[in-house]
Amino acid sequence: MKKTILGLCAILASSFVLTACNTIQGAGKDIERGGEKVQDAAQKTKEKM
Repeated sequence: MKKTILGLCAILASSFVLTACNTIQGAGKDIERGGEKVQDAAQKTKEKM
């Protein structure tokens, strides 16, 4: 019985960790895209000068 409970806890913990990694990865991609937009805007402004 204890092994079953420990196994279920391990599976749940693993799923939480993997979900958090995907969330952080998605946030990183969003931030990266935002940075690219800022770079594009800066480049366009520089070209107009």
